[in-house]
Amino acid sequence: MEKVKNMLMPKPNPQQLLRDWQRRLRQECRNIERQIRDIQREEKSVQKAIKEAAKRNDMGSAKALAKEIVRSRKTVNRLYENKAQLNSISMHLGESVAIARTVGHLSKSAEVMKIVNNLMKAPEVAVTMQEFSKEMTKAGVIEEMMNDAVDNALDSEDIEEETEEEIDKVLTAIAGETAAQLPEAVRKEKLKQPATSEDVEESVDDEEELEEIRARLARVRS
Repeated sequence: MEKVKNMLMPKPNPQQLLRDWQRRLRQECRNIERQIRDIQREEKSVQKAIKEAAKRNDMGSAKALAKEIVRSRKTVNRLYENKAQLNSISMHLGESVAIARTVGHLSKSAEVMKIVNNLMKAPEVAVTMQEFSKEMTKAGVIEEMMNDAVDNALDSEDIEEETEEEIDKVLTAIAGETAAQLPEAVRKEKLKQPATSEDVEESVDDEEELEEIRARLARVRS
């Protein structure tokens, strides 16, 4: 029955396909822009928390938050790259439709296939690009690709390690002289000191605040 329905339904022409794909690509770009704004807005509150932690000499929390900022900035950089590649797909699709007007059908595009394949490895847009991949394969624009790319992308989110140099650079830039005045030896010594009941109570509160901030950042990054 499904086959009969497909045979009776008129196939969309290349121009229709292009308009639909470009509309959805523009929407995806707007989603990326919104996610970038959300991450950058959340970063401001994290910077404030780092300064407050540094003032009370809680460099453990300050450094943990600086690590979250490094992660967030890497996510933002990836999102900008994703957006540029989505715009590139739209441009190449326009070229494919121009050719289709001459030959009467959409031809395979090695460039589109390459970009789609790259974006299927990007955690932020992997699922969306899987849908595009299926539709473009059906339309004959690209060849069929393995679905493993999406699974690998979702599994590999934030797999890149943040270096100590990157974290310390962010920490110093935000906390300024407060962080610079506390060398590593002082930070380690502070961690070795026996904790009083007041310290433990304050530490629990700080840890809860730290986890809350991490959770908020994780939500806007995903």
